[in-house]
Amino acid sequence: MDLDSYLREKRSLVEKALDRYLPQAQGLSETLYRAMRYSLFAGGKRIRPILHLASVEACSGDPMECLGFACALEMIHTYSLIHDDLPSMDNDELRRGRPTNHMVFGEALALLAGDALLTEAFRVIFEEGMRPEQNPLRVLRAAWELAMAAGAQGMVGGQAVDIMSEGKRVEPDVLGFIHSRKTGALIRASVRTGAILCGAPEDVLERLTRYGEALGLAFQIRDDILNEEGDPAKIGKAVKTDRSRGKATYPALYGVEESRKKLLSLVEEAVEAIRDMDSRAEPLRQIALYVARRDH
Repeated sequence: MDLDSYLREKRSLVEKALDRYLPQAQGLSETLYRAMRYSLFAGGKRIRPILHLASVEACSGDPMECLGFACALEMIHTYSLIHDDLPSMDNDELRRGRPTNHMVFGEALALLAGDALLTEAFRVIFEEGMRPEQNPLRVLRAAWELAMAAGAQGMVGGQAVDIMSEGKRVEPDVLGFIHSRKTGALIRASVRTGAILCGAPEDVLERLTRYGEALGLAFQIRDDILNEEGDPAKIGKAVKTDRSRGKATYPALYGVEESRKKLLSLVEEAVEAIRDMDSRAEPLRQIALYVARRDH
């Protein structure tokens, strides 16, 4: 398959849907909406919503029926980036080659823009879930899955341990905890929720879960490597910042070459997990291979 064409097609679908779900606002709330849209439409790979739609396709579902959930995933991811960049967190001034949200709108409004995107994500999920053709129990289960992945037992929990570990020598199990939650949980949920909304059987859900877990960790390891040796012009932000902050990363603990070996092993594990699925799962296989070679 032509992965580049597939990614462009799905990215376009997601971005058009995001524009519908989060329209321009006027009046007193205009600045808040501008701050939300500033980060939401700042570019990016849209890998989480695309993984969700690819999972839907792999389970014989209609991706057009799941665009709302795909957009919710991107809203949650974007909120986390806005908060990550704040002075109280990573204090980054660039994101995707542009000034970060708080550099443009101020810290308070950036914080509120992130809060609003998180809340809007669940508004979109339940708005779509109330449509007559939707299965309410599947929507409820998928929403629970996403809440678990995004909150204290997932992304936020991983970020908290990441912050508390700065400047410390961490053990491998702590590093695994951070990465599997800070990045891995939302990627895993992107894949699982697609299967859940389609009513996939448990054996298929289990295969996709193993795929999502391996891919989520691989994605973060690739991020770690790019921060160490990537091209700032392609990444859109400064490099070697993890090292200067004393972040817990795979290169810091194992070195770049061992990290690269672990990355490739995880990608193989992801592909192997869905080996028995038919050609409808080919986009998922190709996305896993793409994660290993991406340069931004």
